[in-house]
Amino acid sequence: MSFFQKSVLNKYLRELDKTAVDTAFEKYKSYFHNPVIQQNIRESKEEQYQEGFLRELFVNILGYTINPNPDYNLTTEFKNQTGAKKADGAILNPDNKSGGKAVGVIELKSTKTKDLEKVRQQAFDYKANQEGCASAWREDFRQ
Repeated sequence: MSFFQKSVLNKYLRELDKTAVDTAFEKYKSYFHNPVIQQNIRESKEEQYQEGFLRELFVNILGYTINPNPDYNLTTEFKNQTGAKKADGAILNPDNKSGGKAVGVIELKSTKTKDLEKVRQQAFDYKANQEGCASAWREDFRQ
């Protein structure tokens, strides 16, 4: 079963700026397809590479702004609204940066992680502990 309906996915794919996608993919390839960088990532612990991964993928490639920069919309170690657990990162609602409402949570794992079911459950538990996370993301996605 697909995560998205094909018609919905195709609608949004048609709306993408092909030049921006091609540029981002070239940046992605130049960093993440570099064999030396790949080896260094494999040898790093999750905590060692957490900020680097968020910076490379979300900032340098996808164009987010990471905390502590002004007007940031990406942060690390984002605490659940209930309980003491933290997601490795979060994409913040652009209209509510200071209030820290997440529109998406990011959970990173080592390249050695084999049981992805536990990772999926952990990530969705983090999402469920952020009020409005799914609905806010859908709103931003439509714009």
